[in-house]
Amino acid sequence: MGICVPFKGTTVPKGYLLQGNPGLRLSVQLSVSRQNESPMPPPRVAFFTDSFHEVNGVAQTSRQFTAFATRRQLPFFRVNAGTAAPVLDGQVRSMELERGGAAFPVEKDMSFDPLLMRHRKRVLTALQDFQPDVVHITGPSDVGILGAVLANRLKVPIVASWHTNLHEFGARRLETALNFLPRKPIASLGRSAEAVMLSACALYYRLGRVLLAPNDELVEMLRDRTGKPVFLMRRGIDTTLFDPAKRTRTDGKLVFGYVGRITAEKGVRDLAVVERALEAAGIENFEIRVVGHGAELEWLQQNLRHGVFPGVLKGEALAGAYADFDVFLFPSRTDTFGNVIFEALASGVPAIVTDGGGPKFLVEEGRTGLVTSNADEFAATAVRLARDPAKLQEMRVAAREYAMRQSWDAVFEEVYKAYDLALQRPAAT
Repeated sequence: MGICVPFKGTTVPKGYLLQGNPGLRLSVQLSVSRQNESPMPPPRVAFFTDSFHEVNGVAQTSRQFTAFATRRQLPFFRVNAGTAAPVLDGQVRSMELERGGAAFPVEKDMSFDPLLMRHRKRVLTALQDFQPDVVHITGPSDVGILGAVLANRLKVPIVASWHTNLHEFGARRLETALNFLPRKPIASLGRSAEAVMLSACALYYRLGRVLLAPNDELVEMLRDRTGKPVFLMRRGIDTTLFDPAKRTRTDGKLVFGYVGRITAEKGVRDLAVVERALEAAGIENFEIRVVGHGAELEWLQQNLRHGVFPGVLKGEALAGAYADFDVFLFPSRTDTFGNVIFEALASGVPAIVTDGGGPKFLVEEGRTGLVTSNADEFAATAVRLARDPAKLQEMRVAAREYAMRQSWDAVFEEVYKAYDLALQRPAAT
């Protein structure tokens, strides 16, 4: 149960903009232990996230986490890269750190600033005012490293969540950059680079007292490599935004869709394999719509005769694009989760995925999606669905039903159990 207590006379920390209800409330969660029924306040969480404004799974999760804390009026302090002024919305604060001229790009919309530590004193002052019980970092980004340093300074336990397989991303990009060399040495270099980067990532995650991972394979990997307790942290979906009812297309074409970064580690060149297989099967009335941006965009534009490239879409435009798909194609073998798969399923669009990484855990085989082991099988599965409209319609209905059972609130309630373990106290909810 929860009790909301008016917190009269509260002063706004210096430099913060006040949003939401100006009469701040302190939300106190009650925990009934087996020994007594004493109230236990929720932990005060400082959340240092790699992404917030960008278009990726970490940013989407971070926005949803902030919204969850705001709805529940939990004491929550988010720090991320950006240029917005500090904000206080009830119990939820945010602070954005501007990257400088030393920052270098790691994606089209993401950078790493090796000099971000110049904000250290300002963030430390804000943290001391907030008095966190736990610091949550999301990865070895400039913001995450700053959060780890300040948590150590304040002697506050760290909870670290794994969101991105950086070791696989780095290896695939290295292989793509060296594709002018013979295949065998490229593969050898890729494996060596992946092993080194994985060891470095594991070293970083040992900083956490408790860890979070988005799928069962990564839970086991982190537990083995760090010796720390690891919680499963799946993701939820907004079934109001992503809805089959937003479908507007009536042209009779079969539309295969992809949404995400258009980069080597996403396996997007397999979309051309799908196109060739469809053409070889005599299927011509189709499109492959590729939503997003990235280094492989030009290659796809040159190699997909049936390709349509609307660029980056957000909000209602993105929801409408999903609803107009018939089949979602996600050829990545490196994703730890794949928020886009849930978005497609919520839009009534079954997904074809690979057996690499986390996406295979998100579909019910043969019901809401299909799992494949290589590019040729991926393409053959697309052909099979194209030839079976009755099965495709059955999967569309099942996909929506499945997505309706996924909840962001349930995801973050599990995260708070991880905080309780890090603080070595009974569950607060």
